[in-house]
Amino acid sequence: MRIGELAKATGATTRALRFYEERGLLSSARAVNGYRMYDEQAVRRVANIRYLLDAGLTLEDIEHFGACLDRDVPSSRPSEAMLDIGRRRLSVLDDRIASLARVRDELAGLLAAASGDRTAVSPSG
Repeated sequence: MRIGELAKATGATTRALRFYEERGLLSSARAVNGYRMYDEQAVRRVANIRYLLDAGLTLEDIEHFGACLDRDVPSSRPSEAMLDIGRRRLSVLDDRIASLARVRDELAGLLAAASGDRTAVSPSG
């Protein structure tokens, strides 16, 4: 199938598919006319990439999944290495959330002080 057909089948943009290919997550053959041609397995692979991205992983994280992307990732039992990747990403996300909460609290406090609003949310929530 051509790139447009794969995009339609997976809901990914052609730009995203090209990017996945650049990152080594997806491969294609070239037709005589130079068009990218994908096999049916590419649909599953792209669906798995999108599933893992939606779960909060990055493409860098997903690059470690290799051949696992050709299986039914949502239904498969993850390996310990895959779990480690997920745990590391979760830790990064927790740190970002804590950092954003601190910034939010600081801004809320500054706005409350600037407006003289004593009923505004305090920096601690």
